[in-house]
Amino acid sequence: MKIICIGRNYAEHAKEMKSDVPTEPVFFFKPDTSLLKEEDFYYPDFTKDLHHEIELVLKISKVGKNIEEQFAHKYYDEIGLGIDFTARDLQAKCKEKSLPWEKAKAFDNAAPVGKFVKKESLDLGNIQFELKVNGVSKQIGHSKDLIFSFDKVIAYVSQFVTLKTGDLIYTGTPEGVGAVKIGDKLEGFVNGESFLKLNIK
Repeated sequence: MKIICIGRNYAEHAKEMKSDVPTEPVFFFKPDTSLLKEEDFYYPDFTKDLHHEIELVLKISKVGKNIEEQFAHKYYDEIGLGIDFTARDLQAKCKEKSLPWEKAKAFDNAAPVGKFVKKESLDLGNIQFELKVNGVSKQIGHSKDLIFSFDKVIAYVSQFVTLKTGDLIYTGTPEGVGAVKIGDKLEGFVNGESFLKLNIK
């Protein structure tokens, strides 16, 4: 099982990160040790600037390679909500030296994920999702604002990497990313329904 993350898939987030809007999907990986299904997340001691990035997550339902976009919808059957935690200070240092920045994204428990629902229960082109920190809304996203659709992402990634049953694709975060601190309570929503709760310890 692998975790595939799509970067800069919302134009406003690309702008807030002072990055160019991509012309093709950008992706990176997190290992399975990044997955966290518990409600408690322990703030790592190697960062002082940990940021939340709320994302819709696709669960791959069968093996696929070189998938055509028109058939991509057959390769996932559930959608959930996750957080792509980023050690922003580590990432900045790596970027300054043009180094890979996996240590800022792929550390243990850096990919909390909540519940999943069957995709048929959602209007895939108009999913609203939100992250609240201590009850205050910090990020709101809509699937209609994706630069690259779910199907396009699956088709693109599968050119390079074989997708396997159980793989997760984090599809990108909207604007509003920001720091979290010990004591914070995070809650993620899809269409107003709570999908994920997390306590920062």
